[in-house]
Amino acid sequence: MSFFSNFQSDKCPGPLTGNPVAGLTEKVCIQAERVFDACIKQNRLENYTLTLTDFTPACPTYPLTFISARSSSSKGRVENLNVDRQADKQCARVSCNVVIPLQVVYVDAAGTEGTAKASITIPADVLLFVPAPSIMPYNVTAIVSAVAPEGTFVSQGCAFTVNCCVTVILKISMPVELLVPTYGYCAIPPAQEYSQEVCAGFFELPLYPQGNKNCCN
Repeated sequence: MSFFSNFQSDKCPGPLTGNPVAGLTEKVCIQAERVFDACIKQNRLENYTLTLTDFTPACPTYPLTFISARSSSSKGRVENLNVDRQADKQCARVSCNVVIPLQVVYVDAAGTEGTAKASITIPADVLLFVPAPSIMPYNVTAIVSAVAPEGTFVSQGCAFTVNCCVTVILKISMPVELLVPTYGYCAIPPAQEYSQEVCAGFFELPLYPQGNKNCCN
């Protein structure tokens, strides 16, 4: 038996004719990521220490002057994950550490601009809906964003002390195959080429001056 049999048992295979008024023509199976639950956590970190690694160019001249720091990826790394299902609820206690990768921009004592890598670790301890056990496992993932507009160099540890704004979105998701109604394939319009008309405005001028009034009259 195939997924087609779930909605059309007398024919196999082929599109399902739907209500022409609604415009429904068929049902299809699509691969997608189903998000069972998600939550957002935003923090302002004060005096957070960023330990610098992977300098480009290598071996900068100290001390360093902080320029900026921001997340280098929207995908955070989930570590030390623990999911504790609640006995009397449909949710679970999800605790973990979310590691946010950063790229730090600086200028060294010789006036050379460079970059280095660093990271921020954010603890999370939240309640989220977790689906019942199944053959396909669910995933706990983190979407992250961070920016540090100011920082001070710490010479002892080759680091910056920064004030940072952090956003973390925790998601409980699973790759699934869904049966959905469809209105057919999307119609892709032709591309509109960009062009800068250098003569715009000039060609709109009249060929000869308009009017013949004498200002002295």
